[in-house]
Amino acid sequence: MQTFETLSLAINALKERGYTNDFNLHPEWIECAPLRIKLGPNEFHVDEVHRFEGMTSPDDSSVLYAIATTGGLKGLLLDAYGAYSESVSTQMIKKLQIDERTKH
Repeated sequence: MQTFETLSLAINALKERGYTNDFNLHPEWIECAPLRIKLGPNEFHVDEVHRFEGMTSPDDSSVLYAIATTGGLKGLLLDAYGAYSESVSTQMIKKLQIDERTKH
């Protein structure tokens, strides 16, 4: 997995690799609002996770997830570092890790 110096470099590189949709995190699902799609934990995989620490404040830290759905949709989920841990279900927290699925 490639590492990136900045969040914007990571977003641009992942979009070039096909992660073009934007996902939002909810307590029990992720959502692609423009496509009106809600996906539960069993409907997507996390392919990559990139963490970025704020240079001046820990409050500026964020996590970028590269996500692929079981239906072939690919996109990005951006979240403040650790912010989801209090408001998201345990199942979603477990799912927001790199998926060790078998690659063929």
